[in-house]
Parts: sequence; C-alpha cells; structure tokens
Amino acid sequence: MRDIASEREMLEKIMKGIAEQFGKNCEVCLHDYAQPYDHTIVSIINGEVTGRKVGDCGTNFGLQIMQGTSSEEGQYNYITQIKNGKTIRSTSIYLKNDEGALIGCLCINFDITDLIMAKNVLEGVTYSYDYKTQVSENKKENLSGGDSEVITGDVNELLDTLIQKSIQSVGMPVGLMGKDEKIKGIRYLENKGVFLIKKSSERVAQFYDISKYTLYNYLEEIRSGNHNSCTY
Repeated sequence: MRDIASEREMLEKIMKGIAEQFGKNCEVCLHDYAQPYDHTIVSIINGEVTGRKVGDCGTNFGLQIMQGTSSEEGQYNYITQIKNGKTIRSTSIYLKNDEGALIGCLCINFDITDLIMAKNVLEGVTYSYDYKTQVSENKKENLSGGDSEVITGDVNELLDTLIQKSIQSVGMPVGLMGKDEKIKGIRYLENKGVFLIKKSSERVAQFYDISKYTLYNYLEEIRSGNHNSCTY
C-alpha cells in the first residue's frame, strides 16, 4: 500500500461490505492522514451514527498514533459513549504504507444503544441479572491509557475537550497553577498529539493564560527532557 488515495476504491468496497452486512446502525469511516487533521475523513457510510461527514476531523486516538505515544496496530471492539448519548462499539484499524508509516485509519462504529435497551428489558422480565446498564472497566481500557475516545466532526471541539482533560489531569484550575503545573498539563497535551493540529498552540496558550513564546519554551523543556521538577 502506497497511500490512501491510491487504495481508496478497494477500501471503499470493503467499507460498503461492512455497512451492508450490519445495516444502518453501523458507521464505517475512512481517514486519510495525508490530509490536514481537521479534514481527515475522506469517505463515510451511515455517518448519522456519529453525526459526521466527509471533510470532518479525526479523533484523539489518531493523534496519539501519529504522535508516536502509542504503537498499536489497531484498537478492536471497544466501547465509546458519544455526546448525543449513544453507546457505540468501535474498531479502529490503522493503515500503514509499505515502509511502515501511518497513512490512515478504517473505523467501524456500531450503535448498540437499542440493543442495550432490549437487553435490559429482557433481563428485567426474566430476572436473570441486574439489568442496570454497565460497561465493564476492561472495555473502557484502550490505547489512550484509560481515556475515552473523543468522536466529533469539529477539530476545535476535539481540541477543547483535550485541553479540558489536560486541566483535569493537573487537578486544579489554571488560575492556581504555577509553572510546574502548567508544564504538567502541556505535557499531557504533547503526549496526546495535540500540537499536530494546525494552530493548536494559540488555543492552548490562551487556555493556560501564557504567551505563545512561553508555550514554546515549555514545549522545548518537555521535549528535551530538561524539566524534572514534577512527577508526570
């Protein structure tokens, strides 16, 4: 495989087969990482499952693979709760070229919300189980080290969500943070591949109430390994 564009016809045949097999509740999505990250979706079937369309952005999982903070070949059969309240069972297959470089991703997102409701009704009638909907902790574990996948068509929403997660990882509001705490939050974003997103530095600097110059200095410390005053 050379690139997504040259293999797109074959990949779209596979996508159609998957979507036809599982029906309208199964979204199949193709990302081309040769495109800017805010426009990686080049083909999608049943996009109403997640509300995305061609030209929308990738997820945080793709950023981590591109950043090199995860060496996964793919992530299979994991559960994601998306913003519209649906529960989906997902598989992400990372596509590489002949040299082993990441070039794209084929994603399957199957909406199991109705199936969970049906399961709960059946269990309530038969009294076989506690029919409260539960997602086991092992299904929550994924390539992000326990983070959930952020599925959205808007790269700015993806970026804002990851910034909020970085602030949560520090455990205090930005107004109370000193340099060490801000570097801890920015390290989180670096590990998640946030700075692969075009113009992300402006938004990160704004959220952390620092100048872009200060942000670049913090990133230089993080990338050089010179900042050791915090435990990360």
